[in-house]
Amino acid sequence: MNATINVNNLMEIRKTGLQALKEALGPVGMVRFIQQYENGYGDYTKEKYQHPDLTVEEIDTILKNN
Repeated sequence: MNATINVNNLMEIRKTGLQALKEALGPVGMVRFIQQYENGYGDYTKEKYQHPDLTVEEIDTILKNN
């Protein structure tokens, strides 16, 4: 690991942080730690049935307009 980290370089911070987590927790522990902060939102179980027959083009249009 680098002894000096450029705190103005977000990619370097991310890379160094992920490496530190991997070394401290192992790959599975690292992923489980990160998942705690990326929970998502909404009610997937309910929402997945709201528009079951949309085409790929319709989905693309919806995503571009949101």
